[in-house]
Amino acid sequence: MKKYETVFISDPDMSEQAREELLERVKGIIDREKGILLNVDEWGLKKLSYEIKKKLRGYYVCLTYGGTGELVTELERNFRLSDLIMKFMTILITEHVTEESLKQEAEEAKEAAQQTEEAAQEEEAAPQKAEEEKDQGPTEEKNDKAEENTDDQDDAQETESEKTSEPAEESKE
Repeated sequence: MKKYETVFISDPDMSEQAREELLERVKGIIDREKGILLNVDEWGLKKLSYEIKKKLRGYYVCLTYGGTGELVTELERNFRLSDLIMKFMTILITEHVTEESLKQEAEEAKEAAQQTEEAAQEEEAAPQKAEEEKDQGPTEEKNDKAEENTDDQDDAQETESEKTSEPAEESKE
């Protein structure tokens, strides 16, 4: 078994539903050919460096998977037949890979995706919490500032008393 990475560029004018159907069809081909899908990374809509099929933009998707040469052949055959795929490229990442290591890598990729999704949700929640704190915060902030001021005054008094006690110690010697 080998590990591959395929990047394809689809038509930017596709509807979201058609894009999802295309991705499901690609996943189905990988499953049917007994491949293991490791990662699907949608890079999104990007400007092309040159015009392809009279389009200046394209929707990029990167697939990382494990399988045999027959899987790659079948996948690329379907890409050629589809009018929705403008360009594609497949590269061989690793020559000899065990099925167990690919499955383990797929599990790790799923866990990493869940963690990034949770982090994104927390980031979305953070601005809402900040707004709530702003609404409730002034009274708490005033209390915090008052405590800081008293702490600063205590520190200032301590340093003054240290300054006055130091010369007295020197004169004793």
